[in-house]
Amino acid sequence: MLSAMFLEAVRAMAANRLRTMLTMLGMVIGVGAVILMLAVGEGTRTTVKRQVEALGTNIFIVLAGSMNSGGVRTGSGQRQTLTLDDAQAIRELEGVTAVTPVSFSSMQLVAGGRNWNTQVTGAGEAFSEVRSWPVSDGREMDALDVQQASRSIWLGSSTAKELFGQSDPLGQTVRAGVTPFVVAGILSSKGQSMDGRDQDDTAVVPFSSFSRYLQGSQFQGRVRMMMVKAADGVNMDYVQEDMRTLLRERHRIVDPLQDDDFFVNNLSAVMASAEAAAQAMTLLLGAIASVSLAVGGIGIMNIMLVSVTERTREIGIRLAIGARKKDILTQFMLEAVLVSITGGLLGLLCGAGGAYTVSHFWNTSVSITAFSLALSFTVSLCIGVFFGFYPAWKAAGQDPIEALRHQ
Repeated sequence: MLSAMFLEAVRAMAANRLRTMLTMLGMVIGVGAVILMLAVGEGTRTTVKRQVEALGTNIFIVLAGSMNSGGVRTGSGQRQTLTLDDAQAIRELEGVTAVTPVSFSSMQLVAGGRNWNTQVTGAGEAFSEVRSWPVSDGREMDALDVQQASRSIWLGSSTAKELFGQSDPLGQTVRAGVTPFVVAGILSSKGQSMDGRDQDDTAVVPFSSFSRYLQGSQFQGRVRMMMVKAADGVNMDYVQEDMRTLLRERHRIVDPLQDDDFFVNNLSAVMASAEAAAQAMTLLLGAIASVSLAVGGIGIMNIMLVSVTERTREIGIRLAIGARKKDILTQFMLEAVLVSITGGLLGLLCGAGGAYTVSHFWNTSVSITAFSLALSFTVSLCIGVFFGFYPAWKAAGQDPIEALRHQ
């Protein structure tokens, strides 16, 4: 019985091909728009998450305080308030797995006949662990490098390519300023940061070597910045408060009203905020695109009402020869759902194609998930049922005698 109704629904759609296609067009546009907008939004969220995670997971940035001279306030990191001993004390806190001091400066590197300006970072042996940034070739920095202020350097993949091209950089000499360093390793590729900067365009040397040979600071043992990695699963707020309390005690800040002479930033909170913003954008784009689905549903209802009017005499004949109202209701509901499902499937293809086009020609990250496909298709099916019910109910409620008299 149901198969006969399905064939009848197909014949009814084929009898008015142009009208059926125009009705489907609303669903195609609606479903395609939802798929495309969700793909763009999810792609953006994934990109933001990946770029934030590229900095490392469970990371705190501890900065030295600012200065106030003659009413002029400098930015954070300008006072020499943090020390290497502070870093060691933080490392011993519960929930902290690694700490590294960090200093950096833009410098011209020279290797043979090539030179390249890049950011040179001075860091401790825990830098690779804190930043989740292992070497892809060569060896890792170790405690001996830091203790002996070794003249070893680790190059980002982009910097290595600029200085050595296709040659093997390991064991080669790179001059930073007037100091020669030997390439000990190549850092694995990180890609772009959130601000579009190439993270692989960098070089890393031991913190002690940076202070002795490159920075020439008169404040030995002082640092402007530290990166702290917390253990997985710990409460980041508790760890942050423990660090703040420890540093205040070490810096002898006893007055509760006195400001800290340092800053502690929680990158996990930044990541959560960025993900929340990206998620909100995804939902907003999806909601906007869903409007076109509603418009497509209204189109289905309109066309089905026209179809009921045109087929009133047919309905009367069916009722007169024994068809039940339930059969008439099922027939018209099936037609509405068939139009909606067909339009939904075509919309899935158009949405996926549109997402690929956006990604290919506009270099925008997109991500089509099984959830977004299932959601769009399910919504299109529900729209067919919802907007097709009233025309089907109206058709089933026809009086057989009045229907037979309809011209």
